[in-house]
Amino acid sequence: MAENGRPSELEFQNSIEGDDFETPSSDFQDPELEFDEGGLELAAKEELSHNSSGCSAPFRGGSITPDGLIEEDFEEEIGQPIDEDETDDLGDYHDIARHGIIEVAGDDMYGRKVIVFSACKLPPKTDLNHQRLLEFMKLTLDQYVEVDYVIVYFHHGMTSKNKPKLSWMVQVYRELDRKYKKNLKALYLVHPTNFIRILWNIFKPIISAKFGRKVMYVNYLHELKAHLHFDQLKVPPLVLQYNAKILSAQKPTYPYEGDLERNNSSLKTQQFGVSLSTIKANYGQVIPPVVQQTVEFLRCHALDSEGIFRRTANAATLKQVQKRLNDGETINFEEFNDVTIAAVALKTFLRELKEPILTFELYDPIIRLHGQDKDEQILQAKRMLYEELPDDNYQVLKCILDLLSEVAAHSEKNKMTTQNLAICFGPNLIWPKGQASLNTMGHVNTFALLLLDSFDVLFNESTS
Repeated sequence: MAENGRPSELEFQNSIEGDDFETPSSDFQDPELEFDEGGLELAAKEELSHNSSGCSAPFRGGSITPDGLIEEDFEEEIGQPIDEDETDDLGDYHDIARHGIIEVAGDDMYGRKVIVFSACKLPPKTDLNHQRLLEFMKLTLDQYVEVDYVIVYFHHGMTSKNKPKLSWMVQVYRELDRKYKKNLKALYLVHPTNFIRILWNIFKPIISAKFGRKVMYVNYLHELKAHLHFDQLKVPPLVLQYNAKILSAQKPTYPYEGDLERNNSSLKTQQFGVSLSTIKANYGQVIPPVVQQTVEFLRCHALDSEGIFRRTANAATLKQVQKRLNDGETINFEEFNDVTIAAVALKTFLRELKEPILTFELYDPIIRLHGQDKDEQILQAKRMLYEELPDDNYQVLKCILDLLSEVAAHSEKNKMTTQNLAICFGPNLIWPKGQASLNTMGHVNTFALLLLDSFDVLFNESTS
């Protein structure tokens, strides 16, 4: 065991890899653990001491490869999940969804879906059906597990009153089998406590090293900014207050300050993180160079590439490309021998716009389209596109959707149907000023699907 009480890298490597364990979850007894406010103290002092003694990496306990990607080898299935065919129709999960325990927060820096789990939103355990919570978790993840995704777990706020049983936690791990684990690229445990350490030792016999390497410990919220669009995370107020408290007490350094300053630079050639109007003013063209270059490359080289827009790009290369584009350089994407670089660069550009390409003002009208018949949806969508969406936004949107329509036409080879493309691009085309709920995220993807399926009708100026 490492000095900080967490499993060392050696212990990760010595974990059982690929073996199936038949120990039933009922055999795990809940230990007597304290969950009062005093028992939830973060081991921040130990972490800060460890960092100041020469370890500068803010994430430990798991490992991101040097290029910024999680190792792609997959673990064996552990335990026997419930047969989905034996599960009855589960009906509406409003009783679970209303708590906001699980939410979706768009994409991270590398184009991966972000799922947020907030422990502080768990109601008292006597008021929550944990089996239905597990079913709702699976229902939510089922929408995203076919693409790369990450989970952010806010641990602060778990108390003796809302703590699930340990046997339930074991059940969660076992039922979320390889289907859910293979495309999970990182699990960020925010504000870990001694309880997390205890859980690690309890779960260690059934957690493989391959899954363990995906686990990242995050002591302070600012550490997430290197990997996530932090402003898109709707962090619970209790978590924000706790983070402010430990920041005031520990005064840690901010390892990403320099990167943040560079990302907020006001270069005349800047394309990421600015508005379309700024790019037009600086470059003298409506279609931003990054859109023009990526669309042209993808149209020529990626239409038959399987999983294009679903696969994760090399993080180090992507950052290099962003910097070169922000410096005004024209990129020859063929030099990378990887079409996903251009694909993720396009998605990242859209997500980092100061305002979504479909604008904040159209978010509510788009959500209200849900439930209307398709003809009415098309009529209202066309009105919004021609009457309310700024002309420059319309032209850029049309350019991108034209490419996506071509990609969908090759779906027999690339596996990217309009449904898959809508899931990949919906959250990058429109989002609210706050965080979208799971329900509205589905409505956003449905609208993106409408744009793709009805592209010829919606973007035919002669019939406007």
